[in-house]
Amino acid sequence: MADSEVLHVGIDLGTSRSAISASNGERFVVDSFVGWPVDMVAKKVLKRNVMIGHEAVANRTMLDLHRPLERGLLKEGSDKDVEAVRELLRHLLRLVGVDGNEGKLSSANVRAVVGVPAAALRTNKQYLRNTMKGIVDSLMIVSEPFAVAYGLDALLHTLIIDIGAGTTDFCVMKGRYPTEEDQRTLTIAGDSIDGHLLKLISERYPQANVTLFMARDWKEKYSFVNTPPDKVVVTAPVNGVPTQFDITNEMRAACETLLPPTVETMLDLLSRVEPEFQERVRNNIILSGGGGLIRGLPEALQDALKQVGGGKVTYMHDPVFVGSDGGLALALDAPDSDWEKLSS
Repeated sequence: MADSEVLHVGIDLGTSRSAISASNGERFVVDSFVGWPVDMVAKKVLKRNVMIGHEAVANRTMLDLHRPLERGLLKEGSDKDVEAVRELLRHLLRLVGVDGNEGKLSSANVRAVVGVPAAALRTNKQYLRNTMKGIVDSLMIVSEPFAVAYGLDALLHTLIIDIGAGTTDFCVMKGRYPTEEDQRTLTIAGDSIDGHLLKLISERYPQANVTLFMARDWKEKYSFVNTPPDKVVVTAPVNGVPTQFDITNEMRAACETLLPPTVETMLDLLSRVEPEFQERVRNNIILSGGGGLIRGLPEALQDALKQVGGGKVTYMHDPVFVGSDGGLALALDAPDSDWEKLSS
């Protein structure tokens, strides 16, 4: 098949959001939620058989809502979750022009690089392979931080820390494909911060009616560690009356649960780098993912590096497509021998 007939895509399949970048110049991001109308009334109101992304979240009271990725991995065991992942993947591919209709590309013409958490188990990779059958023709599964590194051309003497919703992933780049020893995954990430924040707010303001969706939204707007840039004041209903609450201390405490395990893992990985290269890697640490935007986090990690001789931490100002763009760059460069053909 000629290269001109093949669509290469990079997919960052995330717990909270999933992004796709395609070789035809299209790229999109959607919330990783899929929902089906709960009954005939809901179906009549929605006039849809399935809803995906922000639409699904906005109409969740009428839907059997599924978030099919947990801690960055596909949930196993539930047919609905498997179906949800396939709907999500098909939706992403339709957005970039793949549906097999009206002269558009079919799945037989698609080569996809999919990013998964660094410590994704082999069984889960196989599960993903099975899920992708019939959706794409050729597949390559790589770790999310490696996809980020590839897209940034940060392939040598670099440490990537990718903080997503489900996982925080670490990868030391040594100028080759990373091995298991070069990577780590923590399940303390965005989702765990959301849950902790909700718990702290509920304990301090038991009269407030707060949901996990509200806590997540506040975290994405106001998250910080160490010194607060401003007071964090939010509005939530009390007996139906909108009421203001100061959650500055709760926000700090929830976000700072990320610091100790992240610092410990970062320093452990650095200590395993060949001694003559450690200084280079310490000065080339890149924060990616939505969690990398927590205010004060790069400075807090840089401060922790002082105990091992100092270093430099930079962060991606716009991390939305970093993983999917990296996957696309890898897809375009990869030789035929690196691809896995999927039979439908």
